[in-house]
Amino acid sequence: MIPGLVLILAVDLALLAGSSAVQIPFIDAPAAARRELPATADDASGPPGSGVPSGAGAPVAGPPPAVPVEPAVSAVPAPGVEWSKLGRDSSLYLGIMHGFRLATEPGTRAGGFGLGGGYWRSVGNLHGIADGDPFYVNYVGHPMEGAVWGRLYLLNAPRFDHTVFGKSREYWKGILSASAYAWAQGEQFEIGPLSEASIGHIQADFAQQGFVDHVVTPAIGMAWMLGEDALDRYVVRPIEDRTDNKWVRLVLRSALNPSRSFANAVDGRAPWNRRSRAGILGYEPESAYLRSGARSADGPAPEGEPKPAPFEFSVSPGWRQFGGGGCMGGGAEVAYRVMPEVQLALAVNGCNLLGLPKDVSGDALIYQVGPRWTPLPVGKWSPYAHVLFGGMKITHEQLYPEKKAAVLAANKDLDPMLAYTLHEQYTRREEDSGVAVSVGTGVDYKLSAALALRVVSVEYMRSSVGMLGGMPYSNGLQVTTGMVLRLGTW
Repeated sequence: MIPGLVLILAVDLALLAGSSAVQIPFIDAPAAARRELPATADDASGPPGSGVPSGAGAPVAGPPPAVPVEPAVSAVPAPGVEWSKLGRDSSLYLGIMHGFRLATEPGTRAGGFGLGGGYWRSVGNLHGIADGDPFYVNYVGHPMEGAVWGRLYLLNAPRFDHTVFGKSREYWKGILSASAYAWAQGEQFEIGPLSEASIGHIQADFAQQGFVDHVVTPAIGMAWMLGEDALDRYVVRPIEDRTDNKWVRLVLRSALNPSRSFANAVDGRAPWNRRSRAGILGYEPESAYLRSGARSADGPAPEGEPKPAPFEFSVSPGWRQFGGGGCMGGGAEVAYRVMPEVQLALAVNGCNLLGLPKDVSGDALIYQVGPRWTPLPVGKWSPYAHVLFGGMKITHEQLYPEKKAAVLAANKDLDPMLAYTLHEQYTRREEDSGVAVSVGTGVDYKLSAALALRVVSVEYMRSSVGMLGGMPYSNGLQVTTGMVLRLGTW
């Protein structure tokens, strides 16, 4: 992401440096002309159909009388998602990320390409949480990746691209929809046909096998978008109301909303673009904000007739108890409604094993699918019961400290970036896989049409995995809680 931000800054400087010689719509239009231009055409290189009049640079007789306009949500449904354009933007962003990986990571170039044996070894090797990456990669880089995916979705969803941070249902619907899109694209980037697993086969090597990126990319990515939106409303816009300095506005908009700036550039807009108000020179305090048609941050929206959600996505931290000890972790579920009271659920859960002998670590991965009965799908309280069928993989790793010290001493001149290649010389890994069947029940509490709280879920599991490392794994009990995103109800 860092090279992308440098590129954004270079574009900013180039556009503004040449503004005295070349007029750029919504940046250099005369003040009177700017007042007649739609505030939605904020960027210097916006997409076709942005609404900029052909004679924007010509003198006009005078500004029209100011007419207060109350911000409101139109009763006419906004257009749907522009999927073809979103697909082009997403392909460009995916190409930028993989291009950066290939240019800067020797292991990616040497790991191989394609959907053959290397790909399936990468996917099959997934287990545990940690993936060996530094903190800033896992908890800054990947969340920002998720935020950019979400921003690209919002830029191509006219229904949501004018909303601003606040209590409005439209704003939160947009954020939740964008987060769901970020999750799907994040999974594709990790294990899809054009992914780290197919380009470089990196998960096949220690210690890239963890699930941390699958969790933080959409979850912390959503928090990143919320943080940027809050900064834009409560920091950037109030300062813009108090200054006409184009450099201050440029730096504030671009630097305090980096994921939005990067997504704008990918979409062909100026990095400082805002659909809720005019550009850095055309912006006028408050009045421009109202004329832009920005949806009220706190305006009410009418409730429709309740209906069962066609799709549900949930994330749940939890505790699993095996015969030999506990396991702390979490998981995610996707459920598709096949009948008014019946869903088809797909669940993937993982956890780190606790209570293992000294110098032994381990984890469990459970993946299952099956029917779920939901007798009250639109009620405030929605109980459910399900039977899930699938598999479980248990992994143990024994570390030999003395052997590790000897191996590292013998390879002290090795490039630290290649230290992972020595891991198998001082560890021993064993694993077992088998069929797993779970029977469970739980209850959700409806917070809104889009969100529900999974108050509790309890599952009992039987598996064909027996003893591993002297520990029994043939049965287990899991208790989880979490949040449920309901799609298709708003």
